[in-house]
Order: sequence, then C-alpha cells, then structure tokens
Amino acid sequence: MHIVRGTVPGVSRLARVQELSRGARLRLQWMDYYEVHGYNAALTCRHFGISRQSFYRWRRRYDRWWLGSLEEGSHRPRRLRQPTWSRELALAVLHLREQYPRWGKDKLVVLLRGRGWGVSTSMVGRILTHLKARGVLREPPRSGISTRKRLWRRPYAVRKPKDYPIRAPGDLVQVDTLDVRPLPGVILKHFTARDVVSRWDVVEVHTRATATTAAGFLNTLQARMPFPIKAIQVDGGSEFQAGFEQACQERGMQLFVLPPRSPKLNGSVERAQRTHTEEFYEVVEFSLEVATLNRELRAWERTYNTIRPHQALGYFTPLQFVALWQSQRKEAECH
Repeated sequence: MHIVRGTVPGVSRLARVQELSRGARLRLQWMDYYEVHGYNAALTCRHFGISRQSFYRWRRRYDRWWLGSLEEGSHRPRRLRQPTWSRELALAVLHLREQYPRWGKDKLVVLLRGRGWGVSTSMVGRILTHLKARGVLREPPRSGISTRKRLWRRPYAVRKPKDYPIRAPGDLVQVDTLDVRPLPGVILKHFTARDVVSRWDVVEVHTRATATTAAGFLNTLQARMPFPIKAIQVDGGSEFQAGFEQACQERGMQLFVLPPRSPKLNGSVERAQRTHTEEFYEVVEFSLEVATLNRELRAWERTYNTIRPHQALGYFTPLQFVALWQSQRKEAECH
C-alpha cells in the first residue's frame, strides 16, 4: 500500500484516510475520539468495546502525521523454523513419491521406516510441502483417462444372506469390471477382484467383458490369491451370468448377485477400482497391447499387495495381514 505523509489537515487528511485499510480507519476513530473527549482512555475503551492494553499499544504506535502507523504490520516471525531433515532423507522421500506419485505421507512414512529412517509422519508431510514449494516435486497431471462403471441390468437379483459370516480371508471376494478409455475409440475391460477382509486385489484386463473372459478371470483369481475362495459377489452385469455362474458352481464357490442399483453393496471393490485408476492408469504410461498391459498390471498388483501400506489394515500390506492371520490361526489350532 502506498502511504502518503503530510502536514495539512482537512482535505489532504481525508485523502490519506481513504487509502487506509478498514482496520486502520477504525483505529483512527479511537484516536480521534480519545482526543475529542479529553484524552480519556477508559471512556474510549468502553465506547468502542476494546481493552486498554490494545488501545495503549496502538496509541504508542500512532503518528498523527503518518496515518500508516495504524496499519497492521507483518506477523512473520523474526526467526523462521529451519528444516531439520537431512538432504539424504529429502532425497529418499522424493524418490519414493516419484515412484508412487499418488501415495501420501501416511503411506510413505511406513516405507521409510521399513528402510531404517526414523522419521515422523508430520516431517514427511513437511518435506513434501518443501519439495513442492521449490518446484522439485511436481504432481503428475491427470491424464484424462475415462473410466466408467458398466451399467448392465438384469431382471432378477439375489442378495447375500444377512447372516453370512465374513471373518477370514476368502470368505467373500467382490468382483467388478471397469471401462478404461485411454484414447478415443479404444475401450479396455478391466477386471478387479478384492477380498474384503485382507484387501488382497487381483487385476486383469481384456478387450471384451463376456461370460467367457469373466470365467477365465476366475482361474487368475484362484491362482493369485494366497487362500481358498469360499464366495464371490458380483453386480448384475451380463458377463457374470451363464458361463461365469457355471464356472463358480463347478469350483464350489458360492455366488452372490447384487440387486439392481445397489453399487454400495459392492463398495469394497468399487473403492479398489478408484485406487487402480488413480495410482496406475492416471500416472503410468501403459501399453495398449493387452498382453503387455497385463504384465504391467501384474507388477502393479504385486506393489499393491506387498508394498503399499493400507490404512484400513493399520498400515500393513495385504501380504503382511494374511501372514499375521495365518500365524494366529495356526496358534489357535495348536491350542
């Protein structure tokens, strides 16, 4: 703000007042009232509803020939807190964030501690903020990949029984499909299966989502999940009818189908689809050739299940959670 000095009252003072902020004009009213009413500080404070401490502080600063003295000064501390982390730690955070661009401080701190760094979650957050402010770390731009849930409908639906027990990995695996549109006219069918207890995910992509490809995904699912699957839950998509139902029956898996317009009942896998979209499709330059893309997805699946900390699991990975569950089960059987 441009501050005008002057010694001429009247019009020139009015011009200077117009340049003041709202707060400074209010404080000028204090001073004028104080002088007009016989320099009575108590009366002035009662009239404006302010404390004497505040009034005297501004009275000491007040210069009638420089009205800018009533403006708020900078509140920046004289001594700023200096970074307490080392350059090596900052580089470790930067490397991990560039490797996993959608992971925040809560997940990164778990990986850092696993590599021997004694660091707090808040410090990792400050390092990320510092790196962004310096322009060293840049958030990956969203690629504009269009992912759309398929909206198939069927005339009947069977709910999962309310008393169906879900206590151990494999008790219920939710399966869903997603349309991935990397380019205009290009549509890939992404399959995700999530175990609702361990958060273990299996992902695969096909050019089409049919009952045949869905039944083939069951083979992938059984091969990659480290525990037997008791039941599967799907929505009303046509790919989960006919051959898929027969394949589930042949494998001895219970099959639960959601009623129409009830995606929230498959909320676990719906959330998984969002994670795979944000942390893989939007940040990885993936191949459009299905075989190659499935190899890339396989590598991401390993990262997701064995490296990525999961908040819902107490920041364990699904692999760590399953190992802990298996250990506890063995101990219970021994007793």
